Amino acid sequence: MNSILKLSLAITVLGALTSCGNTESKKETAKVTSKQECYVAVDGTYTAYLNLNIYKAGNVDGDLLIKYTGKDQNIGKVAGKFSGDTLFVDYTFTLGNTDKPIYKNPLAFLKKENQIILGVGVIETTLGRSYFVKGEPINFERGKFTFEPSVCKD
Repeated sequence: MNSILKLSLAITVLGALTSCGNTESKKETAKVTSKQECYVAVDGTYTAYLNLNIYKAGNVDGDLLIKYTGKDQNIGKVAGKFSGDTLFVDYTFTLGNTDKPIYKNPLAFLKKENQIILGVGVIETTLGRSYFVKGEPINFERGKFTFEPSVCKD
């Protein structure tokens, strides 16, 4: 009975070690950039820059800078995932060149041919988390920014 217990323990430990190694390699594989895409949008005197890293696992992250004339600019990071031709991200940003306060809002972009269009949707906040209201459509025709491809800068 003692040898069965030892064998069982050995199999459990071996399985745990193997799964830890697989988790790390999965994380590394998920972070392999399949491509980088950069965009710029102009709406009157407002300008927005969107730089995306699109990973093989389907995740997306990057930077979004929105410059409003006469107002503080929004500087931040996006992180999310494509669902079909729609990119859903969380936008974590600050206003101006300060580190605080930090805001976080959901954004939706429609990828249409070579453009990315920022949508407008109904957002609600529950327990400090903002999200698009389920069942309410996101309107991509009312959006302020239509992003055109741009040269990525290092």
